Amino acid sequence: MKKDDVVRKCIVTGELLPKAEMLRFTVTPDNVVVPDFKKKLPGKGIWVKNSKSILEKSIQKNLFSKIAKKKLKTDESLLAVTQELLKKKALSAVSLARKAGVFVCGFEKTADKIKKGQVAFILEAGDAGADGHQKILAMANGLKIFACFTTEELDKELDRVNTVHAAFLKSEMSKAVDAELTRYENFLNS
Repeated sequence: MKKDDVVRKCIVTGELLPKAEMLRFTVTPDNVVVPDFKKKLPGKGIWVKNSKSILEKSIQKNLFSKIAKKKLKTDESLLAVTQELLKKKALSAVSLARKAGVFVCGFEKTADKIKKGQVAFILEAGDAGADGHQKILAMANGLKIFACFTTEELDKELDRVNTVHAAFLKSEMSKAVDAELTRYENFLNS
């Protein structure tokens, strides 16, 4: 069995899913539940399906304490902290792709790379104008389009102004960025 084939059981749904589709949490020595996405913290992992609504359910039903068989500290902030960590990881991946040179920004550059068949996927600000969105959608020809950040969030991360459309060029780095964006988008939308 390959490392990617390893499955874990969600404490909420009972589903056995690949680790890539799960969120790992652990318990600190003072019995606080914390996210452990790098899987570096000590202790047994507690796994939840990568879904905002599922994580919310686990907090509301106090499932972390039930699984650990002891009183643990979990509250609504765990949901916000988890979302923020996933967002930061996704934005960091975008920034790394830019530094690696597998990222172009701007409508014209994005359109050019799409026409040349060099694009793995597209990133569009969630607050993009309808006209620009329709034009990119028409050009995308089935390419995946992520829209999980605002223009302001992209501008801040990339140290740019008015970042609305970007294309990720076909590369191994883009595959890693795709995985992080997919993870964040799946969390938000499920």
